Amino acid sequence: MAKVMTYATAIDNAIAGNLTEETVERLNALKVQLAKRNSGSGERKPTKTQRENEEFKGKIVALLTDEVDGMTATEIGNALAISCQRVSPILKKMVEAETLAKVKEGKVMRFVLA
Repeated sequence: MAKVMTYATAIDNAIAGNLTEETVERLNALKVQLAKRNSGSGERKPTKTQRENEEFKGKIVALLTDEVDGMTATEIGNALAISCQRVSPILKKMVEAETLAKVKEGKVMRFVLA
């Protein structure tokens, strides 16, 4: 039984300038596989963390509904019992999506509903 060339071997051969028919076939197979992976055609399920973050986004909106002056990331994290390191990227994405706005008060950054 013939041994199948690995992708790594095919890449090494190509770098060395040894482009045999087998090497070219293997590299074309890799190219097809990468194109399929990168096409975005496959619907991926959100990860556990992504699902949790979506829940936190709803909770953040609910928290800020009653807060006219807004809240800091630390205050939001404390209210949701999550770390500031966890809440900060969620807040950043919400600002980018224009769900929230940042209001700077001196050295303090507060978040309000947009």
